[in-house]
Amino acid sequence: MIKTITKNGESVDVQVIYKKRKTLGIYIDVYGNVEVRVPKNATKIQIEDLIEAKWTWIIKTTKEMQEKTKGFRKKEYIDGETFLFLGKEYPMYIDVDESRSQSSVQFDMEKFVISVQYKDEDLIKKLITKFYKQQCKKLIESRIANYQQHFSVKPREAKIASNKKTWGTCNSQRQLTFNWKLIMAPMEVLDYVVIHEMCHMIHLNHDRSFWRLVGKYKPDYEQCQEWLRQSHWKMVV
Repeated sequence: MIKTITKNGESVDVQVIYKKRKTLGIYIDVYGNVEVRVPKNATKIQIEDLIEAKWTWIIKTTKEMQEKTKGFRKKEYIDGETFLFLGKEYPMYIDVDESRSQSSVQFDMEKFVISVQYKDEDLIKKLITKFYKQQCKKLIESRIANYQQHFSVKPREAKIASNKKTWGTCNSQRQLTFNWKLIMAPMEVLDYVVIHEMCHMIHLNHDRSFWRLVGKYKPDYEQCQEWLRQSHWKMVV
């Protein structure tokens, strides 16, 4: 159920979601969409009271999110369009040659050059994605090797995946999985995720001991978390 709430000249569309839960909560996504998640037996007065108590925060946060994402545009795969690599944006250029037998992606830390036989958005997206995955795997493996000196156990495997909900995982068999989009984040952020998952080889949960270990090797980990929260919407191809 979506309803428009207006207070003090400010209006916000709020989606009320009834779920199996004990508490009421307000969640605002990166695009400024507002969800009020409440127990199935929550009353209208309880919901209105929560919105009233959080109104200033709702207005402030939705404006911030909308301001951050208003520049987002779906990729068009045209010359000069920029793509992220290790936290910086680089232009992409497309080189079309009908006599070409094989497509490729070249990157010289100044620009991307996509060499193709014909221009096709799906093909270009596929090529860039493949390039990112390959580069991410190489860098992740390198960073794991770099930090291995601090750990008494080793990961059994490190994979690159397309998980939309997590940046990395570690299971009880010490199998690590990383989101390939991390190659778009600054090196210090990628390092944080690597350290985070390697620390899970010692502590599988997120208790105090776990965070102390993360902080030991990555004291600025909260800044890295904030970068991911603020910038993940830009990490697209």
